[in-house]
Amino acid sequence: MAGGSGESVVFLLMFQTWTHRIKLHEAACHGRLAVTDVLHVQNREQTGTKSMRRLRASGKTPAILYGHGEANVSLSIESRDVDALIRHGSHIVQLEGSVSDNALVKDVQWDELGSEVLHLDLTRIDASESVEVELSIELKGIAPGTKQGGIIKHIMHEVTVRCPADKLPDKLELSINQLELDGTLTASDLVVPEAAELLCEPDDVVVSCVTPVVVEEPAEEEAEAAEPELIGKAPEDEEGKESED
Repeated sequence: MAGGSGESVVFLLMFQTWTHRIKLHEAACHGRLAVTDVLHVQNREQTGTKSMRRLRASGKTPAILYGHGEANVSLSIESRDVDALIRHGSHIVQLEGSVSDNALVKDVQWDELGSEVLHLDLTRIDASESVEVELSIELKGIAPGTKQGGIIKHIMHEVTVRCPADKLPDKLELSINQLELDGTLTASDLVVPEAAELLCEPDDVVVSCVTPVVVEEPAEEEAEAAEPELIGKAPEDEEGKESED
């Protein structure tokens, strides 16, 4: 009976999580915020460098929530959840626990090696407002120019957009299926969501297919420099004549 009871509890938790994700998906489909990650947060009373180090050592990441004219709230989040957030590339998250709110990931502070998140800045947000976010650009497809010996040169990896919060994508994709040799694709070729605005020049180059530059090595005869003539030294035949005199 004990084993059966434990299995029932596990099943109930799985069912609740599944139901919760369905509700999130339905909310996104009805014009609300398209939340892709849920962060479980706790209030954080202690501040300061030493406290932050102890917090990170315990497997948690410090964060702060602000905006909408409300008081700033210091939070802590499980570091594994923060790592998952970074992997997913999510920009809008749902906060649960000590705080229940929707938030935009405004800033991520990394360590010197760029391998560990030290701090998160979160700002309150709702579906009715527009946000400015830096989105990554992912190339899709195969450029015909590469079959002619060309090399893909990805120049612009990120771009800032202004977009309604309920239409904000995690990233922008750019098809290179029509990119010929010595051709380019610019920011104007990016497909952005409805009502979104690119905050860059439309002719900024995103990617190009360039002809590889072949550097010819100099021939061995040219590489070998001629032996320099010693200045002030007489030729051997002249030296012989001088000794005879």
